[in-house]
Amino acid sequence: MLRSSLVILVLALSASASAEDFDYSFLTIGYGVIDFDDINVDGDGLNIGGSYAISDTVHVSGGYQTADLDFGIDASTFNAGIAYNTSVSPVVDLIARLSYEWVEIKVPGFPSIDDNGFGLGVGLRFAASDTIELNAGISYVDLSDGGDDTAFGAAGIYNFSDAFALGLSGSWGSDVSVYALTGRLYFGR
Repeated sequence: MLRSSLVILVLALSASASAEDFDYSFLTIGYGVIDFDDINVDGDGLNIGGSYAISDTVHVSGGYQTADLDFGIDASTFNAGIAYNTSVSPVVDLIARLSYEWVEIKVPGFPSIDDNGFGLGVGLRFAASDTIELNAGISYVDLSDGGDDTAFGAAGIYNFSDAFALGLSGSWGSDVSVYALTGRLYFGR
């Protein structure tokens, strides 16, 4: 279903779309559904994040996510990073990101477990039209004690105005899948 929707959005390509209109200064808030594969645990959670352009090609970003999982398990993650963005065509930006990653898991009756590490990512932002943006990318996270994971992600974003957008996204890793609805408030335009 998600792939079919993305194909339909790509077909809506408009000649007036431009990557020059991408704004890297925004705040986000969202709701997501989480599914861990190996341990058969599901849940949902909230996230808040943002990005701030410090130049035309560099932006900083960060985010905090919290999740309520089955069996009373709570999980929290935090990340902060720096990214380089450059236009590769009139409608596509390439983004490369380096980040610090932190994870905490609380299981009832046990001490909380936390871990940290780094993340790497590369992705594309595609201006399918004046109002529709498509994103795709790959990310790698390596935690000190928790191991590493590679995930693929995709998103579709509809810009209602120069200041507000809504998006649907999915992320698929070897251990976890996440689907989210996110609101985005631009403040750099």
